[in-house]
Amino acid sequence: MIVRSLIAALLASTIVVAVPAAAQKPLPTSDIPANFTPTNAKDYTVREVSIPMRDGVKLHTNLVIRKGLENAPIIFSRTPYSADRAISGRPSNTYKLALPTTYARLMEAGYIIAVQDVRGRYRSEGDYVIALPLSGPLNPAKVDHSTDSWDSIEWLVKNVPEANGKVGTTGVSYGGFTTLMSLVDPHPALKAAVPVNPLADGWKGDDWFHNGAYRQSFLDWVYRMSADKSGTYRLQFDREDTYESWLKAGSVGDMAKRIGVDQLPMFQKLVEHPAYDEYWQGQALDKILGERPLKVPTLHVHSLWDQEDIYGAPAVYKAVEPKDRGNDENFLIIGPWQHGQGYSLDGSKLADIDFDGNTSVWFRENVLVPFLDAHLKDGGKKSGIAPVTAFETGANQWHRYDRWPMSCASGCQYKSRPIYLSADGGLGWGAPKGAGGFAEYVSDPARPVTYRERPILSTYNPNTTWGQWLVDDQRFAESRPDVVTFVSEVLTDDVRLAGEPIAKFFASTTGTDSDWVVKLIDVYPAEYAEAPEMGGYELPIAMDILRGRYRDDPSKPTAIPANQVVGYEIKLPHVSHQFKKGHRIMVQIQSSWFPLYDRNPQQFVPNIFTAKKSDYVKATQRIHSSAKYPSRIELPIMP
Repeated sequence: MIVRSLIAALLASTIVVAVPAAAQKPLPTSDIPANFTPTNAKDYTVREVSIPMRDGVKLHTNLVIRKGLENAPIIFSRTPYSADRAISGRPSNTYKLALPTTYARLMEAGYIIAVQDVRGRYRSEGDYVIALPLSGPLNPAKVDHSTDSWDSIEWLVKNVPEANGKVGTTGVSYGGFTTLMSLVDPHPALKAAVPVNPLADGWKGDDWFHNGAYRQSFLDWVYRMSADKSGTYRLQFDREDTYESWLKAGSVGDMAKRIGVDQLPMFQKLVEHPAYDEYWQGQALDKILGERPLKVPTLHVHSLWDQEDIYGAPAVYKAVEPKDRGNDENFLIIGPWQHGQGYSLDGSKLADIDFDGNTSVWFRENVLVPFLDAHLKDGGKKSGIAPVTAFETGANQWHRYDRWPMSCASGCQYKSRPIYLSADGGLGWGAPKGAGGFAEYVSDPARPVTYRERPILSTYNPNTTWGQWLVDDQRFAESRPDVVTFVSEVLTDDVRLAGEPIAKFFASTTGTDSDWVVKLIDVYPAEYAEAPEMGGYELPIAMDILRGRYRDDPSKPTAIPANQVVGYEIKLPHVSHQFKKGHRIMVQIQSSWFPLYDRNPQQFVPNIFTAKKSDYVKATQRIHSSAKYPSRIELPIMP
């Protein structure tokens, strides 16, 4: 009876506490709610907008704004590399971690960041044309990067309530190019510009050619940028060592057909315009901006070891400088960097070369932010920066100058001084006397000189060190029989350079065309106590190439007269360097730089892009040195 009573009591209690079936909440069919609003704990916001251009095309733009910010200037960048990626750092609620380095620093300084996909790329509408020229003979449309910049700035100052009505443009590489384009016909609200390592002249010394020699490594870039809208495709070589792939393919045209690049309009334009004709001259931004009034204070950022656009910044600075009568609107900074390093990467080292401190941080804190603040902040104070700020490699010191170059052949504060090549491989300050002689080598296109040690990875290989090749130890080249080397005695005093070295040499060839590569090198002592691992290092200071057919007129190629002595001149990239006492100065000359540049057949053909395998021949090259033929390097020496 007791047990039955307990069971009855339990049943009764269960019935009492049970919830009626009609009142039960049904289980959800999915753990993902139909509507979810995340809690915004971030200290910044990203606002996506589509800005209409004058032709109706809308350009995708990201606005990154710190919470609570008011009356702030806008830093505006235009990129073909994705505006979304440009503002992507690491996942974080704070902009200092979420944004890339420089954008984070500018946000901290009180700026709004605006980044835009150029027309036809990623999320922007319209048609994409690589480095679209200004509207005119080369561009029949009524729009270009200059008009797109103007229209975008017009929209920004009217539609961003947190802004103070002032805009500064900036960007690296192609972004540097679009920054320069914003200066052609600047919007009244554009108050400052910082082009960083910009593409300015794609034939003379940026990206696609150097003095007529085609940079075939950029076939990767052309493929990535124009095979589709969003950079989906990557060029795949048949071998890890691209030296073998290029050599096996033959000419650039042969390689293009093999991998399908010949279908791309940009490559077709390159093939149609191998010389410095109206196509290239008509879009050279140093010439274009040099012909226009200077309306916007501009800080040109140059990298001494820029592996991609080493020509642009100094060239545009030089072209615009005569218009800066007060010496207070056209600025230049020269840093010890690879492409883009000073703007967004650590600047303590480049490969094995140590700079005794983070030069990139120094630039941002002491030059970039003060320059922008002075011109974009309401009531901004004078920046106090020098017209020219240059880092002197070798000594690892920053210098303030009132102009650049400091030393040159004429019109500079200091006069350049020649150092002469000797037929016996010497390099000295005394001019050669008498009949002299020559240094000789055989250039064989079947065994071209590499631009760095093999294996040579493609530009975008995940393991590439592409950004460091301009500081590679050149001992690998010195040991080759098809490279001639000239070296000085050990220096008894420091030698400072600040300007543009110019190679003026006399050469003969058994062929009817030839490339000439000249390298200016700092040779470290064999026993180097400061850094034993650098003992004997051959550090390139300035290197470049000239395609011989363009020696007289870049726009009209002509054959080189075989077996005759011909004079050549190569303006090497600008230097700010100190050869230290105990070091030596070296010059190397060769006739190929492969596979960075395409091979010269060494006999004259109408178009090297379409050369046949049978066109490539050996040639005997001679570098002459005598009273009649004083081959030399004009060095921009400082006291």
